[in-house]
Amino acid sequence: MRSKNLIFALLLGGALAAAALLLLKTGEPAELKSALVFPAPIAVPQFSLIDQSGNTVNADTFRGHWNLLFFGFTHCPDVCPTTLQTLSNAQRALVDAGADSVPRIVLVSVDPERDTAEVLGKYINYFGPDNLGLTGELEEIRKLTAALGIYFEKTETDDENYGVDHSAAVLVIDPDAKFSGLFSSPHIAANFVHDLPIVVTAK
Repeated sequence: MRSKNLIFALLLGGALAAAALLLLKTGEPAELKSALVFPAPIAVPQFSLIDQSGNTVNADTFRGHWNLLFFGFTHCPDVCPTTLQTLSNAQRALVDAGADSVPRIVLVSVDPERDTAEVLGKYINYFGPDNLGLTGELEEIRKLTAALGIYFEKTETDDENYGVDHSAAVLVIDPDAKFSGLFSSPHIAANFVHDLPIVVTAK
């Protein structure tokens, strides 16, 4: 079963890279499949969190990069790992196709009680190098979620554990640290591969 999954992943990655290369060479079509791009991007508010290395970060951390921002948590059983793997697949396909700008994946934890910097680092690194994981005080996380329209709420379970309900959108943060668009769920790697070069070049 593991070998079949590996073969499938390799085939999927190859197909995505081929599609990305075709789009980058032809520039067609220029119509977005899934992304919503805002005519007036919204500045990311100032906040103070830490990354997976323990470094203090704020809104300026987003400057100079295209970022795919996702709010989730490491104990998430389904939506978070699936979404991050989708983003990783799309990221890899764009790299293989020689895209000029490949967005960085940024995971902001909505479960800072369990998601320490160390825990978050091990988790986000699984989905590829140079990704960013952010955690910290709940009040600082809410500064971001409130400004960017992200919902999350802790939910108790019968086994004295808990989950966190949260929005599943992937936000596009541009190199000026502005919220410039989003991808709504369900997330499909091919849609990111198709739309991101269009979003980036439209900036």
